[in-house]
Amino acid sequence: MSFYQKNIGKLGEQKALLFLKDNGFTILKTNFRSRQGEIDLIAKKDRTVYFIEVKTRTSLNKGYPYEAVNKTKIFRLKKTANYFLLKSNYKDYKLKLGVISLVLDKEKDSLKFYDDLE
Repeated sequence: MSFYQKNIGKLGEQKALLFLKDNGFTILKTNFRSRQGEIDLIAKKDRTVYFIEVKTRTSLNKGYPYEAVNKTKIFRLKKTANYFLLKSNYKDYKLKLGVISLVLDKEKDSLKFYDDLE
């Protein structure tokens, strides 16, 4: 991954973090890692814990950002989420996987939040 791509990814994660905070979410963890993988953002709202993957692109030449979240990525997100849950106390919470999909544009940014991934 190039330095440019890492910077775009970090910018997307910062924008996603602000979006979640502005919409009443409490951020529990950022960039949570385990041997199984990484979860970009873990947040909670209304007795629900969200495990969120952030995908950012600067154009739609390669499709929408959320289309990069395939079955393998979802499998790894679930494994990493389970590891997080073993280390924390959210037993009575609902759980959701989500994707925040960003297309960065010089004129305006497009940000979409998808949850209930299967």
